[in-house]
Amino acid sequence: MGGGRGTRLWPLTQERCKPAVPLAGKYRLVDIPISNCLNSGLNEIFVLTQFNTASLHRHIQYSYQFDPFSGGFVDILSAEQTESGEAWYQGTADAVRQNLMHFGDSEDDLFLILAGDQLYRMDFREMIQRHVESGAAVTVAATTVPPEKAFGLGLMRVDEGLRIEEFVEKPTDPEVIAGLTVAPHLRDQFAPGADGDICLASMGLYLFNGRILREALASPHADFGKELIPSLLGKGLLQAHPFTGYWEDIGTIDAFFEANLQLTDRVPPFNFFDESNRVYSRARYLPAAKVNGATLEKTVLADGCILSECRVRRSVIGVRSILREGCEFEEVVMMGSDFFELNPEQGDRDDRIPLGVGPRTRVRHAIIDKNARIGADVVLDPTGLPEEYSRDGLYIRDGVLLVPKNCTVPDGYQLTA
Repeated sequence: MGGGRGTRLWPLTQERCKPAVPLAGKYRLVDIPISNCLNSGLNEIFVLTQFNTASLHRHIQYSYQFDPFSGGFVDILSAEQTESGEAWYQGTADAVRQNLMHFGDSEDDLFLILAGDQLYRMDFREMIQRHVESGAAVTVAATTVPPEKAFGLGLMRVDEGLRIEEFVEKPTDPEVIAGLTVAPHLRDQFAPGADGDICLASMGLYLFNGRILREALASPHADFGKELIPSLLGKGLLQAHPFTGYWEDIGTIDAFFEANLQLTDRVPPFNFFDESNRVYSRARYLPAAKVNGATLEKTVLADGCILSECRVRRSVIGVRSILREGCEFEEVVMMGSDFFELNPEQGDRDDRIPLGVGPRTRVRHAIIDKNARIGADVVLDPTGLPEEYSRDGLYIRDGVLLVPKNCTVPDGYQLTA
């Protein structure tokens, strides 16, 4: 599912949809669910898109090209006007409903429905096997969260056989959440050794039998979590599939920022270095990164970067990033650039600040989007400023400074209240 506006990730989604947001220096968010599918032996993949789709479409077309003998594909299905309707997707279930004619399925087929904006690693074959063996009509992947972090998630109550007895989408009442905590005698199935109450939260990953999906979508329900899944309670077997690994819903600036910075840990919770579960992406054929006298500490450095006599600490530096002499970075996610300039020291024009970051510039606790031009002697630090801030094309969201895509910051600029 790649059709959401991604309003909570704005301005990173100002010119792209949420699944197309760059991640970990060289990937896109959509690479995670697609890679999980490929590593699980699933290679018939549809990506449903709607808002600001050009960047996502281009990335998928360049990244996922299968040989003619495998039968695999990653097809893009954009919202479109048809004889049966002219409305855009009204929700996740409606997006699938509007594209049923493209799937060419039979009643015996299984449909795995995934979100395009989550960071996790899962072998879907285990979920499929449990689904078939249990005779379930629908299986919902579930993870555990403490009650204080359950707001904004779909919560469920299950019995000893993991059958879903109750499902509440994004409850806000603390009493409702308290009533959905996992019973003590079931806790070890989901979080062995957990101390304190836990809730069972939907990951937004659904496995449907083909016939059940078509019957369910004959209703007017627009969204899986809010309407369709709760409507199926008591009408068929709804099963939970417990997932105990790392999972992060990257729906906010804060979650996105922290998920990237965690990649700089010695052993990060999500490890891109797992050779047996590769994350696939676009092959750019870039030169190796070049470090000229720079000091790096806990830094992820992508291909094509040039770092000259700068200091970088706990940061993610994306493809083709250029940091010039005297720069200081601390807790920065820099997405890099889409291209190299003909003259990286002066830019394509003499009057333009070059791509990258100028000499003696200091940046802290920030996200720098693609193709940014930051001048010399600039200070960008959100410390002491409001959590919601907007001035001169720069923003602070969730306490994180954001330099939007294609933004230019002039020489000597400093943030002011």
